Amino acid sequence: MSRLIVAQSVASGPEGSDAVEIRGDRIVAVGSAAELRRPGLVEERFPGAFIAPGLRDAHFHPVPYAATLAGIGLKDAADLAEVTARIADAAASTTGPVLGLRLDDESLAEGRLPVRDELDAALPDRPVLLKRYCGHVAVANTVALIAGRIDASTPDPPGGTIDRDAAGVPTGVLRETAIDLVATALDVSALVDAPTLVDAMAGLAGLGLTSIGAMLGLGNGPWASLGDEVALVVAAAGDLPIRLHGFVIARSTADLEDAAARLSEAGPKVRWAGVKLFADGSLGGHTAALCRGYHDAPGSTGMLRLTDEDVALAAAALDLGGDVAIHAIGDRACHEVLDVFEGFVAGGIDPRRLRLEHASVLLPDDVTRIADLGIVASVQPAFLASETTWLERRVGPERLPLTYPLRSLLDAGALLAGGSDCPVEPPHPLWGMAAARDRAGIWPAERLDAGEALALFTTGAAAAMGEAPPLAVGSPADLVVLDVDPLAATPDELRRAGVDATYVGGAEVLVDRERPVWRG
Repeated sequence: MSRLIVAQSVASGPEGSDAVEIRGDRIVAVGSAAELRRPGLVEERFPGAFIAPGLRDAHFHPVPYAATLAGIGLKDAADLAEVTARIADAAASTTGPVLGLRLDDESLAEGRLPVRDELDAALPDRPVLLKRYCGHVAVANTVALIAGRIDASTPDPPGGTIDRDAAGVPTGVLRETAIDLVATALDVSALVDAPTLVDAMAGLAGLGLTSIGAMLGLGNGPWASLGDEVALVVAAAGDLPIRLHGFVIARSTADLEDAAARLSEAGPKVRWAGVKLFADGSLGGHTAALCRGYHDAPGSTGMLRLTDEDVALAAAALDLGGDVAIHAIGDRACHEVLDVFEGFVAGGIDPRRLRLEHASVLLPDDVTRIADLGIVASVQPAFLASETTWLERRVGPERLPLTYPLRSLLDAGALLAGGSDCPVEPPHPLWGMAAARDRAGIWPAERLDAGEALALFTTGAAAAMGEAPPLAVGSPADLVVLDVDPLAATPDELRRAGVDATYVGGAEVLVDRERPVWRG
């Protein structure tokens, strides 16, 4: 059965187009409604609205995102007293470990993270783990540290550190892989079940998202306490309203092979996409690996986490037919990852199967090297909007021009894919487009125009996830109807825009504008 979706115009469609014809789950025509109309063809009309390709997010953490909707949000806490009060309030109505999410020391009145003693005062008898919003730093109380077998004699794990006071006693602050010691010992998987995940993904459809690059843990890493995320996606697969391309955070080839098999058999909206690895941490947590010291902490260059074992796991993923996505934020980490990718490309690997996740701070020569290699730079413009008050303090004025250098990358010919890294940032793709255009005022010379920003979250992200060109004849009928023209709207108008309809595989997904989709 065919039907015609008609609006005021089709963004990025042929000149004069205002309609898309869908037959089954495919697009069969994009053009003028006047020319496409015929007897018996059902029309769905959206007067004054605009059809756009389905929006994509190339880098998303679906299970932690669902947990933020159900758990304790701390991003807007004014001070440490409010942080501890929220922990105590939540504990009064729950049992088991307490997980606090999106803690932001930069916005707290004290300008610092809490320590174990302060968390102990609020909740001395149950484990507490607070995750900084970047996901690369956490704070644990004494009970949680005991569960993770952390005391003064515990060595720093490879790729992580345990903050200590002058006497060598752990303060409760854990960085990078040190978080895993506690996270793997605590179970808060009850926060998210399959129906909760499906409901969260339906909320994303209401934002115009039709597919995401889903970063999925296996009960390991900093989100270990949420359990086996691959198993949860498989359990929810039959009811998912949008497409999930799973990048598995694996620690061994056996685990990767098992996860790949489970995802490959899950259902039509789920596929195994590849492996996700880490080369460093975050700028906010001072754990991104830099070539020179942080501007506000000259003695620290962050943490380089990339190992030979990671490179071997990347090779295994490629042998299995998957892609490789490596988190790299600092210029040193990005450079090291590019060295690895250069070796893979020299060995005959298609560079489009290699993704540099974030590419936040780059060396000048590495901008052109990304383009020359032909790999994908998976970028998150929304980082700019949340880092306005401290970004220059971290990187300094000399590195700022090559921090989130979207314009330079695009002009060099790099392949860019847009994402949010949600729940690090809000899941709204239109907000990401707006940030790519106005950069929240940070180094405006690197901003993109409207068409380029739209492409980040449509054609670019689709290519990075192995999808067919969006809104093209023969491609899956994944499209969105917006109440603004994304090519004509200002960045602020994009931030206020609404979604009238979302179609995935030709089926309209219910858009509920009242559904909660974000707890900032």
